[in-house]
Amino acid sequence: MPITRRAALKGVVVTAVGTLTGVGSYGVGYERHHLETTNTELPVSGLPPALDGLRIGFLTDIHHSATVSADDVRHAVDRIMAARTVLLILGGDYVTWGDRAFVGPVAELLAPLTSPNGVFAILGNHDDDRDMPAALTAKHIQVLKDARTRLEIRGEPLELAGIRFWTRKTTEIARVIKGARDTVLLLAHDPRRLDAAAELDVPAVLSGHTHGGQVVLPGVGAIARRSFPVLEGLASRENTWMFVSRGVGTVYVPIRINCPPEVAIVTLKRKSEI
Repeated sequence: MPITRRAALKGVVVTAVGTLTGVGSYGVGYERHHLETTNTELPVSGLPPALDGLRIGFLTDIHHSATVSADDVRHAVDRIMAARTVLLILGGDYVTWGDRAFVGPVAELLAPLTSPNGVFAILGNHDDDRDMPAALTAKHIQVLKDARTRLEIRGEPLELAGIRFWTRKTTEIARVIKGARDTVLLLAHDPRRLDAAAELDVPAVLSGHTHGGQVVLPGVGAIARRSFPVLEGLASRENTWMFVSRGVGTVYVPIRINCPPEVAIVTLKRKSEI
């Protein structure tokens, strides 16, 4: 019996819907929980030789909520602690939409984090300015809210400068790093701060916010790709290099496609050796 054009088109539609449904089910049920540990070398201009090879654990965009479970957060904490890095940095968005029901619980889940040189955090656009930093501080996590701190690691200084999501202007960021004499690592939730960092000759930046696009479709890519200088991994402007993590959780929809969550291990490298 010959196949009509209508039947053929119906078959194509059914196949396409079935494929998308299958991909969506995979993204909801498996990939968003399939946490990866990634390793990246971040070039840093002017990095002292003693700090070459310094390993930093970077955890961002946790989004603990009704759809990002405590088990997902515990898994990320266990994974980053297993890496035994010398410094831990949290990149913001610990809950979704500032939901107070999860502020205390996520801080409790992050409480086991320790490192030889401390645990430092910045705030994302989903974090409020009072409850979230207070909850983290109570768990001995130092929150850098438009502030800078100076560490000494392996006998050499390293300055961490943390800015809020809403700190956007170059002049505002300049005030945070004013007076810095040593190597500065800028912690900025939003990777769109890359241009300002380059203008200020900040050598290195750690960011999140993008979730790596969260949903990356074959042949289409990520919808958010045009909004940011990079969705994940490394990017550079002038003398400044940035690493952007895909993060741990999800937002808007509990799904990841071609974009698994990650715990990032970032190794600082002298720029001349990359």
